[in-house]
Amino acid sequence: MVQSLWEASQAAELAGGLDLLVYRSNLIGTDRRVCNYGGGNTSSKMIVKDFRGRDIEVMYVKGSGSDLATMKAAGFTGLRMDDIRPLYERDDMSDEDMVAYLANCMIDAKHPRASIETLLHAFLPFKHVDHTHPDAIISLCCADNGKDLAGEIFGDRFVWVPYIRPGFKLSKMIAEGVRNNQKAELVLMEKHGLVTWGETSEEAYAQTIKIINEAETYIEARVKEDRVFGGAKHAALPAGVRRSIAARVMPTIRGAVSDTKKMILTFDDADDVLQFVGGRDSAKLSQVGAACPDHLVHTKVVPLFIDWTPDADDVDGLKAKLKEGIAQYKEEYKAYFERNKNEGDIMFEAAPRVILIPGIGMINTGKNWAMSQVSGALYHRAIAVMRGATALGQFVSLSENESYNVEYWPLELYKLSLAPAEAEFSRKIAFITGGAGGIGSETARRLVSEGAHVVLADLNFEGAEKVAAEINAKYGENRAIAVKVDVTSEELVKAAYAETALAYGGVDILVNNAGLATSSPFDQTSLKEWNLNMNVLGTGYFLVAREAFSMMKEQDLGGSMVFIGSKNSVYAGKNATAYSAAKALEAHLARCIAAEGGEFGIRVNTILPDAILQGSQIWNGSWRNERAAAYGIEPDQLEEYYRKRTTLLVNIFPRDIAEGVAFFASSKAEKTTGCMLTIDGGVPAAFTR
Repeated sequence: MVQSLWEASQAAELAGGLDLLVYRSNLIGTDRRVCNYGGGNTSSKMIVKDFRGRDIEVMYVKGSGSDLATMKAAGFTGLRMDDIRPLYERDDMSDEDMVAYLANCMIDAKHPRASIETLLHAFLPFKHVDHTHPDAIISLCCADNGKDLAGEIFGDRFVWVPYIRPGFKLSKMIAEGVRNNQKAELVLMEKHGLVTWGETSEEAYAQTIKIINEAETYIEARVKEDRVFGGAKHAALPAGVRRSIAARVMPTIRGAVSDTKKMILTFDDADDVLQFVGGRDSAKLSQVGAACPDHLVHTKVVPLFIDWTPDADDVDGLKAKLKEGIAQYKEEYKAYFERNKNEGDIMFEAAPRVILIPGIGMINTGKNWAMSQVSGALYHRAIAVMRGATALGQFVSLSENESYNVEYWPLELYKLSLAPAEAEFSRKIAFITGGAGGIGSETARRLVSEGAHVVLADLNFEGAEKVAAEINAKYGENRAIAVKVDVTSEELVKAAYAETALAYGGVDILVNNAGLATSSPFDQTSLKEWNLNMNVLGTGYFLVAREAFSMMKEQDLGGSMVFIGSKNSVYAGKNATAYSAAKALEAHLARCIAAEGGEFGIRVNTILPDAILQGSQIWNGSWRNERAAAYGIEPDQLEEYYRKRTTLLVNIFPRDIAEGVAFFASSKAEKTTGCMLTIDGGVPAAFTR
């Protein structure tokens, strides 16, 4: 059952009017069983002062492009009711004319554009109106016998409106239906949703919850768990097994769906998903169509359902089915577009947004992690609707052309246009070793600032978590994740990439940056010290790069690796034989990988920094004292010593190296590989030659 979240004490603290509308809207959007992400709308009619100080009646209604769960007062549009009411006398009005008319009714030009469903609220003679998409109600509205069953649930208290796309006609049909039924308490919109109302915000919200629960109680009494989705056909594989398989196939999927634009992937094996993908009737059910028009832009009309018998030993077979299925899906989507397109329509990416795999779960695609999550969240709602609708009768959806005209509806496309423009690293995933340190963390911030998703891999997991939390607080949930990794452990490196695949789908950029440094005269260099440098800076860079190379090949999308070498990669540092030799190994390893990676579009370049003391774990340890001793100076004199020895008389900071990484990883360097770039202020002894 849906629970009321209304807190009288919280509501009493609000000023009323618009503040209460915001409060009510946030409560409605918080429970996704009540309203979809980005969908639904709410309104309140009230008396306010206009710019001349006159009392006027204004309706505040959710504007285009907001989500009820998080929207604030600025997301609502205020419109003068005296200007809107005359529209009711019209017989029809095009979307374009309606949008233009409503723009003239706004009390503030800075408000967002009015929703296409504005007149639904305006034409109803109630102060507070809610339009939502509750699972239980859509289950009823998407059942082939839904109207008859609504009579059993609500008697003569409802108005049933057949499906037409939102706009003037639908708004007027709803208003006329309510006016013709004095007992009406709700409107059921076929294949769409619910409209309720009240004299106060609290009454409107309470009515919404009450009606939903009436429908849910009726439906749940008719659900037979052992027959949901036709009963179980396939059992879910054990959690560890299915996650392991998902990690192995997600780069394959990412490559297949990213032929026109790269996609970020997410994995979901929640209980309801596993029940659905394992259902006997689910493959057929999934192809009926979208459960709600609001889903279409984010989920497409149907998902891709993979016909695969769960088998932990058949991952290669699953990969083959995924490639074949995605290719076929894209061809079918192109044909769907051609059958239904209107003049001027431009086709979206043809790849699926939702991929369902028996025994494994659901994989979603999107332009970023957040939008991939939205696709998944909406398909959870679709599963709930199909569960309810099939308990009542047969699940039905929009016709193909109706679906197309929602998916490519200019007013829906307008909402998408409100999203921020994509940047250089949008849709790209960067794996950064040493992510908790000065260079690693600054590089992460730099790449995320231009759209990237980043994985901060570090032995210092707590430090990596802290950097990830800081990035996510600024740029949004899950733009960065932390993984613990010892780069000298093949097992842990593989596990880190598996975690990356599960989190985002693959990798596009590797920043090979894990570091340490030791200093001692050559004849006092122990085998332990030598092996430590070689293990971390040689073997570690090899293992991290090898796994990235394999994943990039699997995706077949190219890629960029940037090795963080050192001035010592080309300069024979005094009392630093082990460190310098390992850094030279790194530089040549990068060139070797570049030679092999070219045919796969994998570029590998190296940055040679020097003396970056700021934020460095290396320079905060014994290395500072050792290098100072090698130069015969005090540790606190090092920064000035290094500055003076450069030809430019400058110090080098982590942000300088981050800029170099961003250049090599960007489209500006797309024809550069096997290159070494010095960012050291100009140390003549380290000039490449």
